[in-house]
Amino acid sequence: MVKLIFVFLLTITLWLGASPVLPTYADPVQAADKTTELESIEDLRFQAFDATNRGDFATAETVWSKLLDQLPQEPAIWSNRGNARVSQNKLEAAIADYEKAIELAPAAPDPYLNRGAALEGLGRWQDAITDYNHVLELDPNDPAAYNNRGNAEAGLGEWEQAIEDYRHAADMAPDFAFARANYAIALYQVGQTDEAIRTMRNLVRKYPQFADMRAALTAALWAKGDRGEAESNWVAAVGLDRRYKDLDWVAHTRRWSPAMVAALEKFLKLQ
Repeated sequence: MVKLIFVFLLTITLWLGASPVLPTYADPVQAADKTTELESIEDLRFQAFDATNRGDFATAETVWSKLLDQLPQEPAIWSNRGNARVSQNKLEAAIADYEKAIELAPAAPDPYLNRGAALEGLGRWQDAITDYNHVLELDPNDPAAYNNRGNAEAGLGEWEQAIEDYRHAADMAPDFAFARANYAIALYQVGQTDEAIRTMRNLVRKYPQFADMRAALTAALWAKGDRGEAESNWVAAVGLDRRYKDLDWVAHTRRWSPAMVAALEKFLKLQ
């Protein structure tokens, strides 16, 4: 079964889109009906975003579908329902939603970015790269597209290209911590161990609650022989997120590089 790509590894975007404009009506009863309809639409939007923020993606999908019944020509709603479906691993259905959004708004970058994320979930790396390339044609300064293209390149084993894209994303958006984390993990894959560890340490210093880098630093330091610091970071990592004890999750959902997974495996076996 294809597993959902971990949300912080892969960037998808909620698209606010445009709210419908309420026209002026001569008939006050008709105007009141339209006002009520607009309020209903805005209430549904609020419910959809609220459900998304709470991680209740099934409810979000249902609410986006209700909105589509009223606004079938609004591309943002198609794209956002696609996001809710990706978050439930309904990847083929999500792609169909993104394609409808693209049909309605071919010049908008978000549906291409989001479709690329879903294609990655299916292991269709090259198709995902094509979408990310198109996003960058539309918006050359989109750090999410660079990060995601790095993810897809990593899926193809093209680590040097991935490193360049991760670096570019992190340099463009200094607070994009996961782009820098992906950069560190890719560096470790190609044998640039010292630079990888330096980057991980900087991220942990800046973001002490960053479980992903705590766990990665554990693995890298243990392999290097710095056992005390490795174990200290591990206590913090599993205290924040116990999923890092699961190598299958780390390898196939979080999608660490093979060398990084192997280093963590050695640590877990020798504990």
